[in-house]
Order: sequence, then C-alpha cells, then structure tokens
Amino acid sequence: MPQGQWEMKPGLLYRHFFLPLLCHSDRFLLPEKVFMSEGVKIIAVNRKARFNYTIDETYECGLELKGTEVKSFREGRISFPDAWAEVINKEVWLNSLSVAENPFSSIFNHDPNRKKKLLLNRDEIKKITRKTEEKGYTLIPLSFYFKKGRVKVELGLCKGKKQFDKRADIREKDLKRDVEREFRHKPG
Repeated sequence: MPQGQWEMKPGLLYRHFFLPLLCHSDRFLLPEKVFMSEGVKIIAVNRKARFNYTIDETYECGLELKGTEVKSFREGRISFPDAWAEVINKEVWLNSLSVAENPFSSIFNHDPNRKKKLLLNRDEIKKITRKTEEKGYTLIPLSFYFKKGRVKVELGLCKGKKQFDKRADIREKDLKRDVEREFRHKPG
C-alpha cells in the first residue's frame, strides 16, 4: 500500500505512515489510543520538580475534589509550580495547588487555593510519615492525570538537589543530545 493512504484497522482509520509508531501484539495503535485504552489521560506534568529534586519513591493518589474543580481539571486549568504535600493527623493534604474557577458556574464555585485531601492507604500514609520526618524529604506532586474517569496525582517522595547535582544533570543531557545529533547526521 502506498504511503499516505488510509488503512482500515479494527474499526479505526490510520494513516499508513503512523503504523510503525507503536505496535501492540497484532494491532497497531497510535499513542493517543494507548492512553485512552488504558483509561489514562495526562492533565499536567511538573517537569521542574524532576530537575530540582531527586525522586526516591512515587505514589499514585486519588484527589478529593468539589464539583466545579473537576470541570477545571478536565479543561486543564490548574497551576502547581510550588505545590507540596504534608501529613496532618494521619491525612495527606496538598497545598499551593491552584485550580481556576469555572467561568460558567454560578455562585457555587470553589475556592481556587483551598487545600485538597489526597486519598492513600493507611499503610502508605504511615510509610510517608516516617520518611518525611527524616531530614530533607518532602512530598511533591509530579503529575496529574485522569485514570478511568477519576483524577489521580503522582506524588513523589523527594529530596532537594544541590547546585552541583543540577549542573551534572545538565551536562549529562547535553552530552546525550550531542551523541544523538552525531549519529543522526552521520553519513552512510
């Protein structure tokens, strides 16, 4: 089949040149379809946290939201550059997460900067409490996503990087990029 023509696969149309992107057993799927088949849709990712912190462990948490907050999450209207979590009375709370108000709701809108409760198992909360009491550990949200229609948070147990650690990471990324560039432009 010539490149660029449509090809019929189980009920969906694909361009022939997209087929090599992702192969799952006998069926070929586009990356967006893989996310939807697993029921996961990424809302936002905190790339700055991965640069400023070393991540020791990650936890998947549910998020307790009010009605209009869910609409704002669906639209991706959230901001969390300085967000962090803490354990208070055996409950984990997320601070500094700003969820924009929904412009189409009435007087029953939510407070954009309220603390949000994270839903975790009791054993996970105990483990997190022990770790955060150690010096230097903090809880940082790494990403927000929908999983089977529910908002989830990837919460990282992090330790702050020193300046020389950040420089070493930048140096490694630059070297990797240069090597990839050389291989890409290498003749023959």
